[in-house]
Amino acid sequence: MEETTIPLQSVTKVIGLELVDSTQTLAKELAERGEPEGTLVLACRQTGGRGRYDRTFSSSDGGVYFTLILRPNKPAACNASLSPRVGRAVADAISSVFDVKTKVKLPNDVLAWDGKARKWKKICGILIETSSGDANNSWMLVGVGVNVNNRLPASLKDTAVSLKQLIGSETSKELFLDELLNHFWKHYAHWLHSAA
Repeated sequence: MEETTIPLQSVTKVIGLELVDSTQTLAKELAERGEPEGTLVLACRQTGGRGRYDRTFSSSDGGVYFTLILRPNKPAACNASLSPRVGRAVADAISSVFDVKTKVKLPNDVLAWDGKARKWKKICGILIETSSGDANNSWMLVGVGVNVNNRLPASLKDTAVSLKQLIGSETSKELFLDELLNHFWKHYAHWLHSAA
């Protein structure tokens, strides 16, 4: 049987910012104005980074924080099934570049094994939001925050970790983001062509 090749999408536009309230909030405004699929809103720092239920997401300098605008042509009932795939893409990117064990914690976190503390800790948060109104301008936002080189607040010391802490040195955010997006587009393409 001939193997079907699924075409990969890509980033079509990058909006890079030093500082933003929230990449998710800005991306929502852009999506509602008609920005195309593949628009990436990327920030060095966020003052109002957020997760599910508007929980605060610490976003100091050194992390990877972005929101990607997507316009999938799939029933809304399928939307929830993308979050675990995004988590898998992040986990795969970390594991493929670094000697770090990862796992996806449903519905929207990625954990990494902290050998010194001998426990799993949060290294990434994911936030997916979708439009609910105009069928002519439907969109999906995939927000991702990964602790890469950023310093974490003392209050998160027992529950969160950064790549820098795990590998003992800083790493290139740009190279990591490239790896993450490569994994993401593969998972997204398979999701688009799956039944769920």
